[in-house]
Amino acid sequence: MCANVALMQSGEGTQSSPQFETAEFPSAQGGNVCFVCHQPVSGTYYRVNSRMACAACTERLRNSLPKDSHAAFVRAVLFGAAAAIAGLALYAMVGIVTGLMIGYVSLAVGWLVGKAMMKGSGGLGGRRYQIVAVLFTYAAVSMAAIPIGIAEYMKEKKPQQGIARGQGTSTPGEGGQPEAGQGAADSQRPADSSDQNVRLARKPSIASAMGYLALMGLASPFMELASDSFHGLIGLVILLVGVRIAWQLTRGRPPLVVDGPF
Repeated sequence: MCANVALMQSGEGTQSSPQFETAEFPSAQGGNVCFVCHQPVSGTYYRVNSRMACAACTERLRNSLPKDSHAAFVRAVLFGAAAAIAGLALYAMVGIVTGLMIGYVSLAVGWLVGKAMMKGSGGLGGRRYQIVAVLFTYAAVSMAAIPIGIAEYMKEKKPQQGIARGQGTSTPGEGGQPEAGQGAADSQRPADSSDQNVRLARKPSIASAMGYLALMGLASPFMELASDSFHGLIGLVILLVGVRIAWQLTRGRPPLVVDGPF
C-alpha cells in the first residue's frame, strides 16, 4: 500500500506518461472531467460557458455552431412574412366565422412567426430576429381587423340592398305617367351629373385607400381599447403575450463563451 502511494506521488510530481492511479484520481473526486466527452482532462483545458472542456471538444464546439449571415437573416424574414400572412388569415377566419375577436389566436400567431423564422435561419436568432418577429406578430394580429371589418360591412349591406330593390320596383305614377314635379327634377339632372363627376374626381386613389386601411388596421388594438376599455384591455394584453412568445422563440441558441486555455 505504501508502494502504491509512493507511485502516485512520484507520477504527480514528474507528470510522466498517464498511469492508472493518476487517471482514476480526478474522476473519483468528480472534478476535472470534460462535460462533452466525459473523459478526464489533463494538461490544457478550457471553460465553455463556465464548464470544463478539453481542447479537442472545445474546438469541435466552435466549428459546429452555425454562423449568422445576411442570407440566413433574409430566409428568416421570408419565412416569418409567410407565417404572418398565414396567422392573419387564421385570425380573420376565426373572427369572420364566429363573429368575435378571439384574442387567444394571437398566441398561435406569435408561435407561428417565431417557429417559422427559426426554421428559415437554421436555428439562428438574436436581437434583429426578435425585432422582426415582434413586428410581424403585431402586424398580423392588428391587420386581421381589416378583413373582419369588410366582412361585417358586407353582411350589413346585403339587407339594405334588398330593401332598396323593393322600393325601386314601385311605379312612379298611375299608367306610367310621371308624377308632378318630375319634369323639374329632369331639368336638374345635368347639374346632378356634374356634381357626381366632381365627387368621383375627389375619390381617393387605390394606394391612398390601402394606406388608410393599413393605418386603421395597425391602430385597431388601441381603437378597440378606446371603444370598449374592458375587452380592449384584455385583447391588448393577450396580444402582448403573443408578441412575447415570438420574442422568446427567436432568441436563438445561448452564446458560446469560451475562456482559456488554462
